Amino acid sequence: MLVHPQFDPIAFSLGPLSVRWYGLMYLAGFLAFLWLAPRHARRLGDGRWTRERLDALLFYGVLGVVLGGRLGEVLFYQPAYYLSHPLEIFAIWHGGMSFHGGLIGVILAMALFARREGMGFWQVADFVAPLVPPGLGFGRLGNFINGELWGRPAPESLPWAMVYPQVDTLPRHPSQLYEAFGEGALLFALLWWYAAHPRPTGRVSAVFLMGYGAIRFVCELFRTPDPGILSWLTPALSTAQWLSLAMLLAGAVLYRQTRRIPSSVDARTNP
Repeated sequence: MLVHPQFDPIAFSLGPLSVRWYGLMYLAGFLAFLWLAPRHARRLGDGRWTRERLDALLFYGVLGVVLGGRLGEVLFYQPAYYLSHPLEIFAIWHGGMSFHGGLIGVILAMALFARREGMGFWQVADFVAPLVPPGLGFGRLGNFINGELWGRPAPESLPWAMVYPQVDTLPRHPSQLYEAFGEGALLFALLWWYAAHPRPTGRVSAVFLMGYGAIRFVCELFRTPDPGILSWLTPALSTAQWLSLAMLLAGAVLYRQTRRIPSSVDARTNP
């Protein structure tokens, strides 16, 4: 069996300032966006995505990720804890960011950006969708480094079963790495390929919703579930699985709706 390395969560210090690996993973995700976005715009042949617009889009996205992700963690997963420890809401360097909350934050941010720039919401969402998974993958690596969100107990015969000494001595699934691969590498490969071809407006976004929802639902089978506000519905499904099912359903409805748009119309030209 493997043993979690028990990384120091602080990557380095500059005087009184401590820089944490978790924050660096988020920074890596934002830098990946800056690197991929202009390449995505060039292959689409869409001159509307200037460097100034991409920088503005990233700014809106950062606000949506951080504010939405933290509020999602507070409201969806640990409302009682944060109600009794309100100052901890601001301690994002300790970890605790909800993807589903971050998604809501990014949706609102994209809506504000689209309105400011006079663009269609789905136009913006379809462009952004394939640029999101690398950030998700880096975020899961941050979870692994922090030694948080560990997996369920695994058979001792599993070659990559891992003991998390801060939890117990049981071999467990390194679920953070499963999610880093699934939500990061696998979903990115799917969307980067899918978004390279003409698609009806909204369909790339629909595939993102369905793809993430399915991958997250499966990964939750190997992860120790967070109780969350929806755990009372049934012990068989975690709050994250319920939210992922909602994403799957929303993606399927959106995908079906895009069938009403002629196949010759795609997200590059349809406002």
